[in-house]
Amino acid sequence: MTRADRAGGDSDPVDDATLALLIEVAGTPKPGNVDRRRDLEGLRFESFLGGAVGAREGLELAANDEASVGDAFERAVAGMADRAGTNTQFGCLLLLVPLLRATVAGGDASAGDLGPDAVDRVTRDTTVADAVAFYRAFERVDVAVADPPADATGLDVRRGSDAAPTLRDRGLTLRDVLALSAAPDDPDRVPDRNAREWVEGFPRTFRAAEWIRTDEGPLTDRAARAFLGLLAAEPDTLVAATHGPETAREASARAAALLDGADGVGSGAAGVGGIGADAVHGADLDAAEGLATAFVDEGINPGTTADLTCAALYVALRRGAEVAP
Repeated sequence: MTRADRAGGDSDPVDDATLALLIEVAGTPKPGNVDRRRDLEGLRFESFLGGAVGAREGLELAANDEASVGDAFERAVAGMADRAGTNTQFGCLLLLVPLLRATVAGGDASAGDLGPDAVDRVTRDTTVADAVAFYRAFERVDVAVADPPADATGLDVRRGSDAAPTLRDRGLTLRDVLALSAAPDDPDRVPDRNAREWVEGFPRTFRAAEWIRTDEGPLTDRAARAFLGLLAAEPDTLVAATHGPETAREASARAAALLDGADGVGSGAAGVGGIGADAVHGADLDAAEGLATAFVDEGINPGTTADLTCAALYVALRRGAEVAP
């Protein structure tokens, strides 16, 4: 019986989440990101392997509905940081934890209805305590984030535990906090794509999962093509935070040029719904090697796009994607 026949039913969701972390970093080329052929300064491929292993205890908590989402995330980040020695997969874990919880929300992982509605219920059920745990996680590693709006300095995630009184006074849940990043007041500011997943029902994740599931060839190649599709669709949050919105939009346009027949895509504003599976499946990975070299040389690191790719891999694995030929 193939995994497609099982449709994820006989596999452990924590195993699938760990595998998604491993396949994401092994996929190549993912322009600007660490992969099995490229390291970045101070960030090596094996660090991501260690981070995936270290995060497992937190992922197991996420699959246990007796633990809170915030505690599971904080534990996953702590384990990642301890084993990798740095921040490797903070954003991946922020997406994987609610996806894992949604998988087992019905009390039976084999029967879990892993879809937008289930994940939306998980994020809506988060609490102020989850938000406090999320802020504590920032004390474990350095995470590149944009400065908060002038009227929200008290909620700057870089304050860590010091923000807890503000969170409690305002009664802000974890979903509330992420909603602030998902819809910035400045129209020129690139929204936090991971935060938008949390408040919109993970549309990018589920769309890219179908790109991966219906593609052919090794999962690492499918992941690389999905990465290009996600980057082409919308500007990357990390690139915008480190280089500015215009550079982020230009990076998306450069990725779109590698998609097959992606006419009209390239402004970095098409959204995942504006890119078809055929365009993603036809992405030129050979040409992407040149873009990968260029992005590394220019210091352009679409890390948020890698996070979304990891989340999509998890959903694709749960829906029957297979690592075996």
